[in-house]
Amino acid sequence: MKVTDVLVHCLENEEVEYVFGIVGTEVLDLVDSLSKSTQIQYINVRHEQGAAFMADVYGRLSNKVGVCLSTLGPGAANLITGMASAWLDHSPVVAIIGQAGVERHHKESHQYLDLVTMFEPATKWSTQINESQTVPAKVRKAFKMAKMEKPGSVAITLPENFSSQMIGGSPLPVTSLPVCVPAQESIEAAGTLIKKHLKPFVIVGNGVIRQEAVPDLLTFVETLQCPVTHSFMAKGVLPKEHPLNYYTFGFKENDEVLPGLKEADLLIVIGFDFVEKLPIDWNVKKLPILHIDSLPSEINDYYPVEVELVGNIRNTLQLLNQSILPMKSWLPSGGLKDQIKTAYQIDQPVSGTLSFTIEHVLHCVNSHTTEDTVVISDVGAHKVSIARTYQPKKPNRLVISNGLASMGIAIPGAIGAKLACPDDLVICITGDGGALMNFAEIETAKRLGLSFIIIVLNDSMLKLEVQQMDKKFGENYGVTFQNPNFVQLAASFGIKGMRASTLDEFENIFNEAMPSDGEIFLIEVTLEN
Repeated sequence: MKVTDVLVHCLENEEVEYVFGIVGTEVLDLVDSLSKSTQIQYINVRHEQGAAFMADVYGRLSNKVGVCLSTLGPGAANLITGMASAWLDHSPVVAIIGQAGVERHHKESHQYLDLVTMFEPATKWSTQINESQTVPAKVRKAFKMAKMEKPGSVAITLPENFSSQMIGGSPLPVTSLPVCVPAQESIEAAGTLIKKHLKPFVIVGNGVIRQEAVPDLLTFVETLQCPVTHSFMAKGVLPKEHPLNYYTFGFKENDEVLPGLKEADLLIVIGFDFVEKLPIDWNVKKLPILHIDSLPSEINDYYPVEVELVGNIRNTLQLLNQSILPMKSWLPSGGLKDQIKTAYQIDQPVSGTLSFTIEHVLHCVNSHTTEDTVVISDVGAHKVSIARTYQPKKPNRLVISNGLASMGIAIPGAIGAKLACPDDLVICITGDGGALMNFAEIETAKRLGLSFIIIVLNDSMLKLEVQQMDKKFGENYGVTFQNPNFVQLAASFGIKGMRASTLDEFENIFNEAMPSDGEIFLIEVTLEN
């Protein structure tokens, strides 16, 4: 078999279902090999960034590795944003990238870039096939590294001259990842630390969702009876009305949870990634830390770890739950939970407002959807509103890019989500800026026969930047623009679009869009500036 045939057999061995990408000269053999696979569907997209975003969200929601593909030079460069996003958000992704033949690597040459070096800071591992016989081993290692904690993106570069070489070889066996747990003395030390303090506060990150530890987390906090807050990417770990749920923290401004963290005397930090928010922003008092995560803690002045429990989070929490944990039964003073609910407009938008706001949209989505609904948030001012107000009914049903926080993820992300969760309603919420970055991927979704709802928030500006510049300079510059007619633009792609400028209009249109069987429905929401 030729090298690319072996590579595709290796992908099949890894249970790959989809490869997202764009064909170029250097990957012709690979796409030809993919065309013969009965297991893998190759999905040709409109931009390589979209391919990487699709692989990212598919990987997050499917518990598999998302795979994307590009050719060399500009195709590879276009992948980098999505690959970096997957790396920082800990999504398992493998990219296969075409490259010039090795005979050109030592000199200036058309479209040649050192891709291994380019992708090193944007991935968990960047490697090149330098010997055709190593394909099975490199593919197996790439998938293993992409999935093992903490997950991330991996780039494999394949020089063109190897692609059509004839080789022997077969995929290597896929083995289960090892599951490690802390030593018993560490569990006992954690119990002693908890007993020593009167006011522990639990901080939950996305690692709890990744390692399927939510039920065990619930048992843990209900035993302790102490308050819990979560990062943007960990929304849904506690039910909205759970008495210990103090909602989301990690905001740049108006973070209503911080007074509760300052009142605590111990922070129990579980599965939290510093890439979401550095400790200097939420542990100014340098309170002692009980660190529970799959990897040892980062070294940080504002993260003074007293005990570390390093290993599988679910198994670690199960061990803690089997030990004798004291009930702390404390709540932050001043009715903090109610203050948070009011400030974040969790129960309802601020009363008395006459304008139509993103919070109105979010409450409508919340009240008209099921617990299995998947919401994809793009990046912008609306992401902050979603992180504050929207309350998913289950974990891993809200996808927020918060590591790289890259605009443009929502529409391609909705494709990845729908392929990962074909039976569930998928809703992507995007600003006008993020929407037009990857709007062309609607053609990809339409061609695939997918159905989901796109909500485009149209205010003709980069609102977050407008707010920041107005606050800093008293005026703004270079952050407003003109938009096309999104309803007409949707029609040009063969999908239905409607415009809402009031809550009643939005609710009626949303109810019409909800069935969306086999269709994509765009709702343009015009917001007041």
